[in-house]
Amino acid sequence: MKLHNYLRLLTPVAVVLSLLLTVTAESASGDVASQYAALVQNGSESPQEWLAVTTAARNAGELQIAARALDTAAKYALAPVRVGLERARINVAGGHSAEAIAALQEVAELGFTSVDVLTGDPVINSLAGQSDYDSLIAAMSLQAYPCAQTDGFGDFDFWVGSWDVHVANGTLVGHNIIERQERGCVLIERWENLSGGTGMSINYLDKASDEWVQIWNAEGGSQINIRGGLTAEGMRLEGQLHTIGNGNTVPFRALWTPLPDGRVRQFFEQSLDGGETWVQWFEGFYSRSE
Repeated sequence: MKLHNYLRLLTPVAVVLSLLLTVTAESASGDVASQYAALVQNGSESPQEWLAVTTAARNAGELQIAARALDTAAKYALAPVRVGLERARINVAGGHSAEAIAALQEVAELGFTSVDVLTGDPVINSLAGQSDYDSLIAAMSLQAYPCAQTDGFGDFDFWVGSWDVHVANGTLVGHNIIERQERGCVLIERWENLSGGTGMSINYLDKASDEWVQIWNAEGGSQINIRGGLTAEGMRLEGQLHTIGNGNTVPFRALWTPLPDGRVRQFFEQSLDGGETWVQWFEGFYSRSE
């Protein structure tokens, strides 16, 4: 088929498609207008019904209807946060970035800290890259996930990783995995020795006292509760060791020291005379698992 004949056939198809798209858009617009008019006629006081029309109108590009419907939803006590988020979306759709960011700022000032709602919203997060929006997201992130950005919570990060644990003579005695969880608020330790014995601990910075805390429990009934902080030697924590099997409770202290070769030395001591003297409970050297 010659090119000019092909184009002659293609042109009517393009016209038909264009007409269909126009009719579809006009139909959506008419539906939105009729939905809005119906709520007005019925005297609806349901904020959810008005919000549904708001969303439909915004999606159809009828931003004036969307704005009026949203104002009515707010009048009938739609949650201020939801009002602010939808107002931001309407402004984004209208190309009014500054107004959208101002609406989001008002939402943040209401105490809203769910920053993932903003960054996960394809309409709102289309503002990413604009300095005012990026600054707002950074400020909200600090409020939402403070541990990840607050001094002190990274003090024990040198212990994070997957490790093979050896005693001083080089014998492998077990494996330990320490992971940051809850956006950096805790470190979770999961220990397993070569015979399958297990234990775990939760480690965190107690901001009320500014002390690091470890709470350990093992299947064999050893319970450790110690606290302290970072020193020139490493992370030093002190408290007590309780053994469920015999009911004994003794003073206990621990020191984790990062070594120049990348290993970490873990040294535990207990006292059997109320803290007058100390004896070694465990010494291990952590090497990163390959």
